[in-house]
Amino acid sequence: DPYLYLEDVESPESLSFATSANEKCLAALGNPSETETYKRVLAALESDERIPHVTMLGYDRGEMLLYNFWRDGKNPKGLWRKTTLSSYQSPQTQWTIVLDLDALAKSEDISWVWKGFIPLPRSLDPLSGDQNCDHDQSTTPSGRVTRVLLQLSRGGADATYLREFDLLTESFVDPESDESGFALPEGKTRASWKSRDLLLVGADVGEDAMTTSGYPRTVREWRRGTKVEEARIVFEVEKTDVSCSQYLCDERHREGGGMYEMQCRSISFYNSTYFVRKEPSEEFVKLALAMNTEVSFFGKWMILLVKADWEAHDNGSERTFKTGSLLYVDSQSFLDFSKAKESGPEDAVKEAAAKLDYKILFEPTSTTSYAGYSTTKNYLILYILEDVKEKLQFFKLGEGGGEFIRVGGDDEGKIRSASARGVDSKSNDLFWFTTSSYTQPSTLYLADANKSIDSSGKGQGDDYVLSQLKSLPDMYDSSNLEVQQLFATSKDGTRIPYFMISKKGLALDGTNPTLLYGYGGFEISLGPHYIATAGISWLERGGVYVEANIRGGGEYGPQWHQSALKENRNKSYEDFIAVAKHLISSKVCTPQTLACRGGSNGGLLTGNMLVQAPDLFGAIHIAVPLLDMKRYHKLLAGASWMAEYGDPDTEDWEKFLQKYSPYHNIDSAREKYPATLLTTSTRDDRVHPAHARKMVKKLWDLGEGKEWPVYYYENIEGGHGGAADSKQEAFMTSLAYDFMWRALTSSLPTNN
Repeated sequence: DPYLYLEDVESPESLSFATSANEKCLAALGNPSETETYKRVLAALESDERIPHVTMLGYDRGEMLLYNFWRDGKNPKGLWRKTTLSSYQSPQTQWTIVLDLDALAKSEDISWVWKGFIPLPRSLDPLSGDQNCDHDQSTTPSGRVTRVLLQLSRGGADATYLREFDLLTESFVDPESDESGFALPEGKTRASWKSRDLLLVGADVGEDAMTTSGYPRTVREWRRGTKVEEARIVFEVEKTDVSCSQYLCDERHREGGGMYEMQCRSISFYNSTYFVRKEPSEEFVKLALAMNTEVSFFGKWMILLVKADWEAHDNGSERTFKTGSLLYVDSQSFLDFSKAKESGPEDAVKEAAAKLDYKILFEPTSTTSYAGYSTTKNYLILYILEDVKEKLQFFKLGEGGGEFIRVGGDDEGKIRSASARGVDSKSNDLFWFTTSSYTQPSTLYLADANKSIDSSGKGQGDDYVLSQLKSLPDMYDSSNLEVQQLFATSKDGTRIPYFMISKKGLALDGTNPTLLYGYGGFEISLGPHYIATAGISWLERGGVYVEANIRGGGEYGPQWHQSALKENRNKSYEDFIAVAKHLISSKVCTPQTLACRGGSNGGLLTGNMLVQAPDLFGAIHIAVPLLDMKRYHKLLAGASWMAEYGDPDTEDWEKFLQKYSPYHNIDSAREKYPATLLTTSTRDDRVHPAHARKMVKKLWDLGEGKEWPVYYYENIEGGHGGAADSKQEAFMTSLAYDFMWRALTSSLPTNN
């Protein structure tokens, strides 16, 4: 491979290539920061009218404390700030700054990017009591989160620094002080609290501490005031596994619930083995589950998401549970069954199995799939997709922590996005309810799960809403737009849904600049949500915006995803091509007026459109992509994705991987490729920037003297998201959208 040198991320040669390519790109396309698109997108990203979503971190004098991270034009790195519920409910919320990330970045001379925090649970903290409380704490919720582990990244990388922060003094806890604050250097660290002075951490502490995928291979119990390198290893997995983790699931606040300690060995991206210990037992039990099952707890119940048909002889019952089913079972009964199955005689297994009583919360059909759940103290709120339209269902925990009872929710799916997050799932049934759609901005409500059922015994609409808290104004003019769900037919006859947003009364004459977006991987679903950037940059100009729900995603559950794994990856690409052809045959557009865009795995998708179906598109944007499928598993986190794509070091390469490795399928005999923009980030430590670098260099070299208009821009910061702050995001967004629009309207420069 003559371009191997570009895999050295920050070598002088690599950075020189990136800098030169950036200059060449901007010389040809112009500086995005000088465009109207950039100004509009930046204004939307930094608007003071955005919804400040919050996380509840306890109470002060009986008042809920709500925390929010906020970026704007004055604070590009961001402010971590707090308010109370009563202030949050008012039109003019009063905020108190907890941490100024811009000031911190300046004082420490590091381009910090916020990556979140890990709170010390109140139930594990003897100092969490409400010291200023003047009311009866037995009847009013109290206590506050006193400590968090802040996760800060250099320039937006996945790897973070871990630093303990005191929420009472609103300052970092110095590792060198008497309090011996927890702190870890940059790494793909995993951490959770076991007590105020004890962490469960997976960290890069030297040789063999990380897997070949670059994630923790061991978990250590790290006590405050000691060196992490000397901490006791409590869990360890194989070097070739993806990762491991250990954490507590505290369900003692729900009737019948206990304290569960979980160990998870991630053998591949989808296959994991779980070990569970329920206090006061000291013994971890290996759960008798198929390896791709997902496990969680609610009160005394263990909740299981089945990702492959779970046969009766394996689950101890008399029935098989379908792929995509959500079940629950008594935790202790299943632990006893698992223990018997692992080491007990056959009679003990039968005796334990006889006590199992599985209940089904959701079973999929050909058009419905499970999409997740949220919780309040007494309710489980289930998200279901029905032909990619979302609906919510409410289940209440029975008396004494008993079986779940369906109490309300939607009868039909809606073309919208709905999110329900418990406000304080430890003590009440309030939740933050957010809705949006392709053309309707987000609105945030305060809601109460107890109101999900009316006196007739059946919920009606969004009855659970108590009040509207915040709403995002229209960021672009959508008054003349309509949203349609349409279906294309793929090569093998499969029905592929897609959403199309366009002006009403669209002229079907092929002249409409149309942008087709897709992802199709890792069981990630695309669906209705408000995209201000696409509205400003594409729809307002009169363009048509399309999202394709292709196989590889999760729109129809695990089967939809699994049907496009490894040797069947071509199904994703055939689906995307089918949607493109359907748009063309419907006369929405022609190949000359059709662009496609995708990032990460979606970059692999659009990279394959370039080499497999170049005549279908007038422009292609390939963002933070995988492209070299021969070496992807050797670059950064790539080894963790072999369950998705296959192993290039085996016969997988010759059998199928080579066929969808865009880097290896450039046709040097072609005289013309569509206008193509590749973008990535130097600081992307998930998908290596060499994928884009090598592809571009190869395209430039092979395309010399041909009509191969290929442009490349590499953001020096930004991580896998492609941008480290709003200005960078606006820059990269306007660069991409303006490029595609100009390509489809014949206004690109003739020579790149």
